[in-house]
Amino acid sequence: MTEQNKPTADTPLANDTIEKLKQVSTATITMQLLKRGLRQGAIRKARPLDPARARCVGPAYTLRFIPMREDLAGPPKPGTLLPHRMAVEQAPPGSVMVIDAGGAENCGSLGDILVARLKHRGVAGVVSDGPMRDVVGIASVGLPVLCAGAAAPASMNEIMPIDVGLPVGCGGVAVFPGDIVAADLDGAVVIPRHMADELARDAFEQERVERFVLREVKRGRTIDGLYPPDDKATQDYRAWLAAGMPE
Repeated sequence: MTEQNKPTADTPLANDTIEKLKQVSTATITMQLLKRGLRQGAIRKARPLDPARARCVGPAYTLRFIPMREDLAGPPKPGTLLPHRMAVEQAPPGSVMVIDAGGAENCGSLGDILVARLKHRGVAGVVSDGPMRDVVGIASVGLPVLCAGAAAPASMNEIMPIDVGLPVGCGGVAVFPGDIVAADLDGAVVIPRHMADELARDAFEQERVERFVLREVKRGRTIDGLYPPDDKATQDYRAWLAAGMPE
């Protein structure tokens, strides 16, 4: 990767991009990514801890763990701002914290107290490819958290935080700071930042078309010529839009 094509978090977004992405599903986003040649945007293992609070959209703020080395293990001392605690205090409001959990399977990278702090600071959500701990407490906080399930031990049981604000690999996906992360009940998806405006526009339109298609299917119309729409279906769709998209 050269400096010329290196992703940057400074690429400006259109004013309505985040809002449009909040109105479309991750399934729609993955289809739009596929149309652009990207097949590996969905983060594996990341599932909502609380199905009632799964949806979030925002720029990625990254945190990376690596496997713990025993001579460096131990509870944090008062006044010590380890990278994961620094991340909690520095993640911008509206961002989604994306955690590379360092292969952890039997510890939580965050617990309810740190998640509560993120919620208070206005962070939009958390996505990790490892487990969380204190999941009942996390659910009570009300922040969307997608992860690989629950584990009782603290992170120091297995992993150590190493850096923030750098590219990470989360659930098989390369995530650069500032990439747009969208999550819902189906999981979490990463949109390269430079594609976000165009993708949001097309995803929003795709969902309107599919809303029309579903309406017609429920009324008994065959999918032949409807999905994808042929000329006749396209005309009907435009008439439906002009009529105010009636149910």
